[in-house]
Amino acid sequence: MNHFLMYVNWNPDETLFSIFGIAIRYYGLLWCVGIALAYFIVRYQYRDKKIDEKKFDPLFFYCFFGILIGARLGHCLFYQPEYYLNHLVEMILPIQKVNGAWRFTGYAGLASHGGTLGLIIALWLYTRKVKMNYMDVVDMIAVATPLTACFIRLANLMNSEIIGNVTDVPWAFIFEKEDMLPRHPAQLYEAIAYFIFFLVMIYLYKNYNKKLHRGFFFGLCLTLIFTFRFFIEIIKENQVSFEEGMTLNMGQWLSIPFIIIGVASILLGKKLDKMNPPIKR
Repeated sequence: MNHFLMYVNWNPDETLFSIFGIAIRYYGLLWCVGIALAYFIVRYQYRDKKIDEKKFDPLFFYCFFGILIGARLGHCLFYQPEYYLNHLVEMILPIQKVNGAWRFTGYAGLASHGGTLGLIIALWLYTRKVKMNYMDVVDMIAVATPLTACFIRLANLMNSEIIGNVTDVPWAFIFEKEDMLPRHPAQLYEAIAYFIFFLVMIYLYKNYNKKLHRGFFFGLCLTLIFTFRFFIEIIKENQVSFEEGMTLNMGQWLSIPFIIIGVASILLGKKLDKMNPPIKR
């Protein structure tokens, strides 16, 4: 049977609109929507736990810049170090030299593993400032994280990046910016999975929050996302040439430490409950 007519031809305009010559792209917009939704979900948890509003105020600043800086450095250092170590300005600022002139291009490369690591570090700095228990805070962030991850993968889909391997499944996407071959829409698979993980987290929070030990949500979030990420890499194209011939690609290697941390956080249970005092309200 010829499935060609059932394939999705995918070639969206990456730019939603322009303001004063600056392009507003779906990629950046979806990133912002994902982070904004997480902001409101975590704010709800702070209010639900009756935590002082003043402690919440600086959280967005730490999360936003932690994710952005971590994701950017992660992409540059994990995937293209040979280029960006010789183009430090392009690594730090959202500009690129094109035909001898600097142009605003936005951050074209952001790595989820780097963003996760950046967020973990930023939250450590945040908890030191506001005098809160670290695990209590990362648990609240973890409830919202899968939803943000969902929107980030939708952003990748709009950019026709992080594409899947060639396939003959009838729902394959033809990413016209890449080639005319039918491929797994790996970004969409991830977005759907992360949305389901978010629903699981919300259900557990609403029904079992007081019964679950400190660190459970953090551990579950890391375990679900990065275990799925590890296996979805099997049907994804390698992002950089040096991954060719590797037993595990870069995405899989980087997922393993997060899976280990996640499982440990789920299993440690009572030890995490005894770690430092509970939330100061």
